[in-house]
Amino acid sequence: MTGSERRENIIRQIRSSKVPVAGKRLAEDYQVSRQVIVQDIALIRASGYDIISTNRGYILNGPAEVSRVFKVQHTDEQLEEELCAIVDLGGCAENVMVNHRVYGHLEAPLHVSSRRKVAEFMEDIHSGKSSPLKNITSNYHYHKVTADSEETLDMIESELKKRGFLVE
Repeated sequence: MTGSERRENIIRQIRSSKVPVAGKRLAEDYQVSRQVIVQDIALIRASGYDIISTNRGYILNGPAEVSRVFKVQHTDEQLEEELCAIVDLGGCAENVMVNHRVYGHLEAPLHVSSRRKVAEFMEDIHSGKSSPLKNITSNYHYHKVTADSEETLDMIESELKKRGFLVE
């Protein structure tokens, strides 16, 4: 596991914990020294996360976040509609993933969380910089979507289903 992957896992672990996460526990979980964890926390803070050190461990100050992976299928013409359905209900399309029969699992970050970011993404696609990853798997693809609550994710799932994008 790289340092970057470890730091992403540390963020997820602290975010999902109901109680402060002790540095000693993180060091044991990732089989590194306590000093490496201290350095990781400093780098995580420098990247914009508000991690607070308490006498019982680390906590993430900020809104809670939940995620869900949706399997979807749609045409190129429906791409903007799909992303707007997600962001209009308060979700963020964190990535796009496909499972290709030859190349295996391919994933690309999106971080599309607003109509402005949808427009920027669509401009990149229309300008010919690249084509949607879904095109190599007959339009089938997955999105990891984050939101503030399970209820928001339920609404997004319902909307994707209503529009015929959700694959069950």
